Amino acid sequence: MVGIILASHGGFAEGIKQSGAMVFGEQPNLAAVTLQPSQGPADVKRQMEEAIASFDDPNEVLFLVDLWGGTPFNQANGLLAGHEDKWAIVTGLNLPMLIEAYALRMGMDSAQEIAKMIAPSAKDGVKLCPETLEPKKETPAAAPADNGQPKGSLPPGTVVGDGKIKYVLARVDSRLLHGQVATAWSKTTQPTRIIVVSDGVAHDDLRKKLITEAAPPGVKANVIPVDKMIQVAKDPRFGNTKALLLFETPQDALRAIEGGVDIKELNIGSMAHSVGKVAVSKVLSLGPDDVKTFEKLKSLGVKFDVRKVPSDSRDNMDDIIAKAKTELDKA
Repeated sequence: MVGIILASHGGFAEGIKQSGAMVFGEQPNLAAVTLQPSQGPADVKRQMEEAIASFDDPNEVLFLVDLWGGTPFNQANGLLAGHEDKWAIVTGLNLPMLIEAYALRMGMDSAQEIAKMIAPSAKDGVKLCPETLEPKKETPAAAPADNGQPKGSLPPGTVVGDGKIKYVLARVDSRLLHGQVATAWSKTTQPTRIIVVSDGVAHDDLRKKLITEAAPPGVKANVIPVDKMIQVAKDPRFGNTKALLLFETPQDALRAIEGGVDIKELNIGSMAHSVGKVAVSKVLSLGPDDVKTFEKLKSLGVKFDVRKVPSDSRDNMDDIIAKAKTELDKA
């Protein structure tokens, strides 16, 4: 795995390392190097050398640095000598850049290839709100690339692709579309559309607006009721769609599956605590109806992938259900 060094003036590198862990999970082969007011260039160089020596593969190192021309950059650049064919430095470190680097190194083993690909994510992460503050962009002369999605309104019965929607991930998460989904899971699964399936949210204009605005660049987000999702699943016009489905509750997921949405596996991310539920982990709280719902899903042949982010190890759903039953009996 490519080793990553986060380098900055002050504690920024440590802070963004912590932020990245909250979104994508704890990461191996990662080090934060900071230049404190009482330190000099030699201290930074020493930290970098110690980090490189600790990596599984010291031949592939990616430096993500806060500022071009500063001491952290200069020390990284000095260490780069003799490794120009393998190592790479990218400045302007921000969280979208870091998350992209985490996702890419799950499938790439070249620091320089990762460096080439993370710059667009870093730039796309800079946005203005309200949108009227954004600089106007000239319309490019060339037509945008076709991503296989339906363009405009298609007559009912039109078959696109093989006529079957593809589910790259189906997740139960009471927080719905948030950082871990918009970055970690979307980078890993590469959906063309994120679909939040919830009766309640579908009728809440404010929540709908917040969700659609939280979609990662290049991915459209929709919020629809469960019955509408059942219709979409049977609509051949969505044949080329790679969908990431988000359910607020396991009950909604069960309704969709029983209605014909062909979900083979459910990723269980987080379920908020409320009256009548017991905490079975830091992020999962289950009530009696949740236990019955998961048992029903299991009887239908649905598999469970219990983890917050792709880098986490999977928890065992049978153990979680057993623990919930024990705790509920005590309550």
